[in-house]
Amino acid sequence: MKKIISLLIILLLVGCSNKVEEKVIENEEIIVEEKELTIEDYQNNKVDELGEVPIMMYHGIHNKNNSDTEYIGGNVDKNGYQRTSEAFRNDLEFYYSQGYRMIRLTDYVDGNIDVELGKSPIILTFDDGLENNIKVTGLDEKGNIIIDPNSAVGILESFKEKYPDYNITATFFVNGGLFGQEEYNEKILKWLVENGYDIGNHTYSHVDFTDVDANKSMEQVGRIYELLDSIIPEKYVNIVALPFGSPYSLEHENMQYIFNSNYNNHNYQTKSTLRVGWKSESSPYHINFNPKFLKRIRAYDNNGEEFDIKMNFKLLESTRYISDGDKNIIAIPSSKSELLNNNIQKEVKTYQ
Repeated sequence: MKKIISLLIILLLVGCSNKVEEKVIENEEIIVEEKELTIEDYQNNKVDELGEVPIMMYHGIHNKNNSDTEYIGGNVDKNGYQRTSEAFRNDLEFYYSQGYRMIRLTDYVDGNIDVELGKSPIILTFDDGLENNIKVTGLDEKGNIIIDPNSAVGILESFKEKYPDYNITATFFVNGGLFGQEEYNEKILKWLVENGYDIGNHTYSHVDFTDVDANKSMEQVGRIYELLDSIIPEKYVNIVALPFGSPYSLEHENMQYIFNSNYNNHNYQTKSTLRVGWKSESSPYHINFNPKFLKRIRAYDNNGEEFDIKMNFKLLESTRYISDGDKNIIAIPSSKSELLNNNIQKEVKTYQ
C-alpha cells in the first residue's frame, strides 16, 4: 500500500513567470499550481523593470595572481583593459552574490529579459578575440578542443558547474585573426555557439572609424561578417563592438556603413553597436533606450573611482533593473509609468 503524503511548498519561480509556484506532492505525484504574484511580492522584491542594466566590457584574462600586477587590484595594464584570472573569478563571484544573473546581449537588445524574480540581468562582453579568452591546449581522443581552465571561457565553464542558476554566457567580439589560434579557430567558433556563447563583429583589423573612408568602413565590417558566414553561418550576432568606441557619435558619416551596406557582394545589416562607455545602460523598455549605440562598463579596479566596477555597482544599488520573473510581463513602480516606451508589445503591470 502506497504511503500518501501531502505537502505544500510555496516557491518563487526561477525565471519562468511572475507567479508563485505551489507544489503539492500527493500519492507520489507532483501537481503544480500557479498563484499570481501580489503587490507585496513586487514590493518585497523591489521589482523595477525600467532599471539599468550593466554591460561589462572585458578584453584579456591573464593567468597570474593579482599580487603580481603593478597596478590597482586585478588590473594587468595601466588602463585596466587586461584582467588577471584571479580578479575575473572574483568579479564573477561578486556579480552572483549581488543578485545578478547573466543574459545574452542579443536578448537584451531584442527586449527579451528572462531572469528570476528579484534578480537583475548582467551582460558580459569580450573584445579583440584574444587567445586567453579561450585558449586551446589540444584535442581529446574524440577531436574536441581542450580548454585552458584559466582562460576566460575555462573560468566561465567552471562557474556553470558551481552555480547552475547563473545562466553563464558571454559575447566575444573578434577581429580577422579570430582567437589567434589558426589550428583551432574554426573549432573554437563552433564550440562557443554550441555551448551558449555568442560571436560578434569587432572589425577586421581593429580600425578607428574616424580615420577611414566609406569604402574602408564597409570592408572592415563586411569582411568579418563574410568570415563568420563561412564558418558559423546564421549562428553569430549582427552586433559590432566599435574599436576605441569610435566614431563616438551616431551622426558620424561612417555609421551608415557600419549598420547597413555591402562588401564583396555580401549584404550585411547590423542591429546594434557597443561603445567604450563607463556606465550601465537603460532597460530595453525605457523611453531612453537606444539599441543602436550602447554604453558598457569597463571591468577594472580603480579604488571606487573613474567608473570602475566598485563605483558602478554602488550606483546600481538604487537604479538596477530588478526582474518580476516573467519575460512576457513588464512590472514597474507606478511612479515610473511615464518612462515606459509605449511601443513595447508586452503586458505591463504597475504597483505602488
